Amino acid sequence: MESSIFRYILKHTRRDQILILLLTVASLPFMYWTLAVPKKIINDAIGGANIPDAILGFPIDQITYLVLLCSLFLVLVIINGVMKYVLNVYRGVVGERMLRRLRFDLFAQMLRFPLPHYKKVSQGEMLPILISETEPLGGFVGDAYALPAFQGGMLITYLFFIFNQSLWLGLLATALYPFQLWLIPRLQRVVNRLSKERVLTVRKLGDRLSDSINGMQEIHANHTSRYEKAVISSWLGTIFTIRYDIYKRKFFIKFLNNFLAQVTPFFFYLLGGYYVINGQLSLGALVTAIAAFKELNDPWKELLTYYQSKEDIRIKYEQIVEQFQPPGMLDAHLQDAPAAPLDMSAGSWQATNLSYAEHAGFNLLERINFRLPLGQKIAIVGNASSGKEELARLLARLYQPTQGKLLLAEADMNSLPQSTIGEKVGYVSDNAHIFTGTLRANVYYGLYTAAREYGEEQRWDALQARLSGNSEDDPQQDWTDLQRLGLDSMSELHVRLSSVLEQVDLKQDVIQLGLLGKLDEHAPKEKIERIVAARHVLRQRLQEKEYEGLVEVFDEQRYNTNLNVIENLMFGVVIGRELDYQVIAGRPGLQQFLRDQELFDTFLRIGIELTSTMVDLFSDLDENSELFERFSFIRYEDLPYYRTLLTKVRDQTNLDSLSGEIVERLLALTFQVSPARHRLGLIDKVLQARILYARQLFAKRMRDLGLDHQPFDPDQYNPGLSVQDNLLFGRPVYGQARAQTRVGQLIREIIESEQLENILLGIGLNYHVGTGGSRLTLSQRQKVAIVRVLLKNPDILILNQATSGLDPIAETRMMDVLLQEYPQATQIWVLNRAELADRFEQVLVMQQGQLVEQGTFAELSREGTVFSKLSG
Repeated sequence: MESSIFRYILKHTRRDQILILLLTVASLPFMYWTLAVPKKIINDAIGGANIPDAILGFPIDQITYLVLLCSLFLVLVIINGVMKYVLNVYRGVVGERMLRRLRFDLFAQMLRFPLPHYKKVSQGEMLPILISETEPLGGFVGDAYALPAFQGGMLITYLFFIFNQSLWLGLLATALYPFQLWLIPRLQRVVNRLSKERVLTVRKLGDRLSDSINGMQEIHANHTSRYEKAVISSWLGTIFTIRYDIYKRKFFIKFLNNFLAQVTPFFFYLLGGYYVINGQLSLGALVTAIAAFKELNDPWKELLTYYQSKEDIRIKYEQIVEQFQPPGMLDAHLQDAPAAPLDMSAGSWQATNLSYAEHAGFNLLERINFRLPLGQKIAIVGNASSGKEELARLLARLYQPTQGKLLLAEADMNSLPQSTIGEKVGYVSDNAHIFTGTLRANVYYGLYTAAREYGEEQRWDALQARLSGNSEDDPQQDWTDLQRLGLDSMSELHVRLSSVLEQVDLKQDVIQLGLLGKLDEHAPKEKIERIVAARHVLRQRLQEKEYEGLVEVFDEQRYNTNLNVIENLMFGVVIGRELDYQVIAGRPGLQQFLRDQELFDTFLRIGIELTSTMVDLFSDLDENSELFERFSFIRYEDLPYYRTLLTKVRDQTNLDSLSGEIVERLLALTFQVSPARHRLGLIDKVLQARILYARQLFAKRMRDLGLDHQPFDPDQYNPGLSVQDNLLFGRPVYGQARAQTRVGQLIREIIESEQLENILLGIGLNYHVGTGGSRLTLSQRQKVAIVRVLLKNPDILILNQATSGLDPIAETRMMDVLLQEYPQATQIWVLNRAELADRFEQVLVMQQGQLVEQGTFAELSREGTVFSKLSG
């Protein structure tokens, strides 16, 4: 990237800047005449002097001349305003395009950072730079050359006009400029130094905040909240001190400018008035000169502000460029070049004097030499600090050697395009990242290499991307590269995915996620009909003695004790949104319905009793207690509120006097009670019968409440329920011994017999994995990462402790499956347990950054070898 913000601007917007300057220059004559015409209006048209007899052959009088001059002035004002509008919009567009380009360029730079660099900087430091610190730069781009030209042009125009009226008035108007030009840059240099210090301090604060957020578990576990507050307070105090110094100096500069601007009119009135009295200057000239001087102050202020912002922007840009150009970046042409041909059928992997260091003078790997035939199964073993992980990353070209060479199929890996590495090599680590989004997007991520450009209907998006120097590819299209895999359709890829999920023992997990997910109401009719048909088969099976009493089915004539109160009342679900109990409770129509059915006061009293019970039971529990999740209707952080609420309502006899918020809270608590689960005795048989009676009338009121309600119907698919609930058409009975397990096993049998696997896989793949895959377990995240690589079908598979989150039996089973199912691929496993190396043709033993032993498992198992100590 360019080292200077001005060179960067000129490089990408030279034509725009020239056009803006031309428009600016073109606007100056109009601006001058908006000053000159009022003088003629006052002296000539109003004063009655120098009135022409005719204009363009038409005779005119004084009034006509006044109207003409005023009309001319109005036209000039309109032209001047339109030109300003056009200039401002154009500058804004150019600035936004450059801001878009800058952010894109910075992100492109980030993609080329050497991975070890991310050990030194955190997202808390990088994200504010990319998002917030670049924001002022965008506004500056449009003004970089145009604003000083425009405001300077205005300044010169006004000064020329004043000098044209009187030399002495012109000299007086400019008398204090030299002093300001001498003093302000000196003050500004101090402000610049403080601004640079502020930017660096804010970045460090962001880094520290990010660290605290990531370590929140440790903060709670070690009760160090007070210490963390002190640390952040110290950083905030440092920033306050810096900003305080900046404000003192910055506003002193403004004070000085304003003071000098106000002093000058005193001399204007005194000297100008003297000349008017003595007849050396006309009154119109003095009035317009004073008006011009008032206008003069605005461009002068704008130029001073521009100077201040220019220095601030220059510092920010230089710091950003410095931050985004770490040593060891990947060459840009290697990142973007198409895949180079590489013959993987023969040859080897060869390392010659291979060394790697992250800090000067300390090698993590030192002078490693080996030659490994492609197609072999290779294990790398060693202790945690042996360098085995670093070696695996070098083999995947995630790290670059600081010394020596690494050849793959006779090609220097440092010279291979990233596309070649991505196509030929599949790499999985123990902490592989899972992207926020669906499971489907994550498992297909390795296949998103078939770039798709914007279509004809998106010409505007493509044009703006091109003008901003951004990617003209459309991420909303399907980037899945089927051709690379030799497949013709997504259905073939789905079959392959199903097979790979089976290999890594993740298929049943995805099916389970599908059961807990929902099938869209606009899904193909055939899928919906098959699920409803499976429901009837399952219902028949539930009547068998083995499963009798395990599921309480939805029955319009019975109260379902495994549903809560509001679910029983609605006997259905709200479509398109999660059920928010307090929002539902706050609807006036629902409250009125409960009053009409004489349930309102009853529900409020139940809510009061629940509040008392929850406060008594859970006040002394830790916020992370499992009991909160299982039994409490109240979140830990809300307990103080409910204690206060309880003091207000405990002895309340007139419930009508309760505030709206308290009513909502109490009703929301009652709505969540499930007799089978909570066993509080609050929803007795009598109340259940009253709720059942109200149910018959409630469906008619749903439309009035503004809710899209889908009632339970044994012959209809309910899009508001999960697939599992649709299949069961009921809820497993709470408290039954092994009920969930037995029901789950029955559902799996129905899935197999009714051939619902593909449907459920499709739904499960739409599961949102959360931020960084947080909604998946560690073992599931590792399996997803392995699936992602296996789907690419790479020639080389590197698993860098990729199965460490699995239990030993599952890890061994997966290893055996992958070694058997992918016999043609070169497989390199970095192992935590050296004894697993007996499955591999070659074993590399690492110790303190050196390759100390290499050979077969049998050769290295001899007594006295380093490997024998690791595996023993």
